Amino acid sequence: MFDDAIVKIKIPQTLSNEAILGKKIFESNCVECHGKNAVGKKKIGPPLIHKIYESSHHNDSTFYRAVEMGVRGHHWTFGDMPAIDGITRNEVKAVISYIRELQRENNIF
Repeated sequence: MFDDAIVKIKIPQTLSNEAILGKKIFESNCVECHGKNAVGKKKIGPPLIHKIYESSHHNDSTFYRAVEMGVRGHHWTFGDMPAIDGITRNEVKAVISYIRELQRENNIF
């Protein structure tokens, strides 16, 4: 775990092919704010491997909207998330697969 991580998580031994692609996309576009393996970064951005982001509260369409339009901060004190340019819907789908597989490994449904 990195010193600036907000949560500690278990990493799955294996990921689906889509989640492997999603991890690469996440590491290129999301890690700066959401941290390695989506554990968040203190004073910068929230962890996505957290009960707040379980699919019954933030379904997949929430992630698409956040990337496409940005989102006002409402669960955390990190401020607003800007829209992320240059990521296709298929790439977002792969990132969601990665996040959901990490969540499942950590008993977040």
